[in-house]
Amino acid sequence: MSITIYDVAREANVSMATVSRVVNNNPNVKPTTRKKVLETIKRLGYRPNAVARGLASKKTTTIGAIIPDISSIFFSELVRGIEDIAKMYSYNIILSNSDQNKENEIQLINTMFEKQVDGILFMGGNVTEEHIEQFETSSVPVVLAATYDETDKIPSVNIDYEAAAYEATKFLIDRGHKHPAFVSGQESIQSNVFKFNGYVRALEESGMEINEDFVIRDGYSYDAGIASVNRLLDLSEKPTAVFVASDEMALGVIHGAQDKGFNVPDDIEVFGFNNTRLATMVRPTLSTIIQPMYDLGAVAMRLLTKYMDKEDVAESKVILPHRIVERNSTK
Repeated sequence: MSITIYDVAREANVSMATVSRVVNNNPNVKPTTRKKVLETIKRLGYRPNAVARGLASKKTTTIGAIIPDISSIFFSELVRGIEDIAKMYSYNIILSNSDQNKENEIQLINTMFEKQVDGILFMGGNVTEEHIEQFETSSVPVVLAATYDETDKIPSVNIDYEAAAYEATKFLIDRGHKHPAFVSGQESIQSNVFKFNGYVRALEESGMEINEDFVIRDGYSYDAGIASVNRLLDLSEKPTAVFVASDEMALGVIHGAQDKGFNVPDDIEVFGFNNTRLATMVRPTLSTIIQPMYDLGAVAMRLLTKYMDKEDVAESKVILPHRIVERNSTK
């Protein structure tokens, strides 16, 4: 049979209330009594019942975190930021992978509610009306991280994707490239829409008409990057530079170009987005937009704690700074 709080109290010759205070780190316990209770807990192998404690306090001290791809370097770094702040505020994380599938996301949101989490951090590709309906009917707060809500109803933490893409494209234009190409993932994802808008704005400000052959939307993976650059380099008029919407895709672009006998950056320059660890692992190293992945997670988690603790929130839409880092994939 499992050890209960009653067993600990009896063995330590204290009240169950005293054991509860020790377990919950209440300071109103004498040091000698605390030591005796902790020794008894260790000797008996007692594990506090988190469900029971949650029922008593009406808090489970758990956060549901829904991410689109658990294998992604970008999201793994973002989750590190979430977890570090969660530990600081004594919360545990339930992490779920949605495969960026809307049906999976809705099911996971409902599962988190059923588990009575104290809050949800949602990271996904596209926030639909169905998502908004789920969030708005929730009895617990929800914060988006690296995810946009077009309705501006749900608190979020992001960077200015349009401005970042504009700066990346302008960076290439200012180096003499007549019409940089654009390689991205699905058009339905809002951050990709912002990136494309920034790309177009930079072209238009420089007096360039958009060449649709230079715009490739072919998934968000390394393999998609290879396929995209193959299409670009098979054109009779080839681009001399490519702005890529993620570092992983940019690696595919670099390797695909090299496999076809092109030199990066002499024949074609490549510019990425995110500044994941991949950016310094590839050769040549990747020029890219620095997106503060860890900070996106950390700030989103801190914002969620404010809502959960009913603190005043000055700004529900947080935009973190980004910047350009120039490496060897551009010259």
